[in-house]
Amino acid sequence: MLIISKHARPKSQRQRLSFSLPIDLNLEPSTTTMASDSPVHSPSKAILNYTIPPANGIRPYQYTTADPITGERRKNYTQEPKEVVIENLRGKEHLASLDTTGFQYFKHPSKHTLFTNDEDIVKEYYPETIELIKKYAGASRVVIFDHTVRRRRPGKVNDEPNARQPASGVHVDQSGKAAVARVYRHLPAEEVPQLLKKRFQIINLWRPISHPADDWPLALCDYRSVDFEKDIIPVGLIYPDREGEILGMKYNPNHKWKYVSGLTPEEFVLIKCSDSVNDGSVALFTPHTAFEDPNTPAGSLPRESIEIRALVFYD
Repeated sequence: MLIISKHARPKSQRQRLSFSLPIDLNLEPSTTTMASDSPVHSPSKAILNYTIPPANGIRPYQYTTADPITGERRKNYTQEPKEVVIENLRGKEHLASLDTTGFQYFKHPSKHTLFTNDEDIVKEYYPETIELIKKYAGASRVVIFDHTVRRRRPGKVNDEPNARQPASGVHVDQSGKAAVARVYRHLPAEEVPQLLKKRFQIINLWRPISHPADDWPLALCDYRSVDFEKDIIPVGLIYPDREGEILGMKYNPNHKWKYVSGLTPEEFVLIKCSDSVNDGSVALFTPHTAFEDPNTPAGSLPRESIEIRALVFYD
């Protein structure tokens, strides 16, 4: 039985459907971690954009909606381009895992392949995504609260919620405070105290759609290379009706960046955005960003991808 949260609102109100599916979808046995016997590929040198907070010391913020004149999302901070080396994990995917690096690659084709209609995505893609996260994160309950389809449009700057471009700044989708707020926002109030007594996370499932993500692929930073005390910059995220918080990142030459070249629609990556276990034993989050890869094959199609954001709970 499909259980839809009583807090769910239609997309037109900028609040996506969120629900939990305690069902068995009979996942195909081919669902597995990616093979590690393919040829090892060379790293890329690329420019990543790090956060520079306002010089006057006030809190950085960014709006979720685009300015009607410029087509860009307003913010009060700037970004600093830095050249970094991004290691290509194609053939070495097994070196990444959710609790060590903060992200992990898998291979499993999606039954839903169009990704052009939000209602169909909710009906068809959400259920299989929930079961994948349960299986590979070991979770007992998964509640999807949002999804974003991104299609790069060269030469365009408009970045409205319904026409997202790849995100080209180093960031984490939620701060720890914002993660807790998401639990309160998307689940019945009477359930929250008990849920927060146990481990919970926010995990994204990111997948290319239509064709391989050769163009503007996704780079992920190994959490073990992040200086938690020095690198993090909380950034207010201003919605039309509320305020959230993401994390920007200061440049640190010790950051270890990774990606998998030519990630296909049959592959996906789980990205940890928050974890309530903060004793230093596991990765707390994964800084990530799209980047222009100088090794992109000529003639590659503009990147298209979908990311699912989910609250993940454990018994």
